[in-house]
Amino acid sequence: MPRKKSIKRSAVKFQGKADSLVEYVGEAEKSLGDAHVTWCYEYAIIRLYREFENLILEALTGAINNDTTTISQTTGIEFPDHLTDELCEYLITGSGYFDFKGRDGLIKLLKQYVPNDHYLVSVMKRKRYKDPLEQLSALRNYAAHDSSQSKNAAKKATGFDRMPACGAWIKKQGRFAGLVREVKALADEIGHHAPY
Repeated sequence: MPRKKSIKRSAVKFQGKADSLVEYVGEAEKSLGDAHVTWCYEYAIIRLYREFENLILEALTGAINNDTTTISQTTGIEFPDHLTDELCEYLITGSGYFDFKGRDGLIKLLKQYVPNDHYLVSVMKRKRYKDPLEQLSALRNYAAHDSSQSKNAAKKATGFDRMPACGAWIKKQGRFAGLVREVKALADEIGHHAPY
């Protein structure tokens, strides 16, 4: 019988990578000038988002792999009890890539593959994570695109009327470390609820 995918391990791995990003920007602050530090923070927010996306893909893949009744409930199709990780991931991404738009988009995507009362949906819906998830998505887009639309979305997500460059904003007042703490807490909850 195939082994079940460990969502708990994916959550721990994400937390380690998030910690490494905090270390990375800390080291940059010790040895680089202000403009370069700003760029490092912009890279760090993009990387944090990428790692978070990967965590969610692995968690969703694991949710299907661990219990195929989750996807059967949402699709109405009966799946065999044992599906490989690769097949579970293919059911989610098809021949494309994994993507979602903000917290609401993430919840909508999750509901395509797991029931509304599944722990992944419940964790994402928690009020505590609403602002951090919106900020993570908006700041990543601002750092990646630096457009007026992405800047306006970042203003809305953060509640700030004036927004300098993304990296300049998140490097101040422990904002990046605070965001990392929240998404790590979210990952911890996912790992806590996961059966494996």
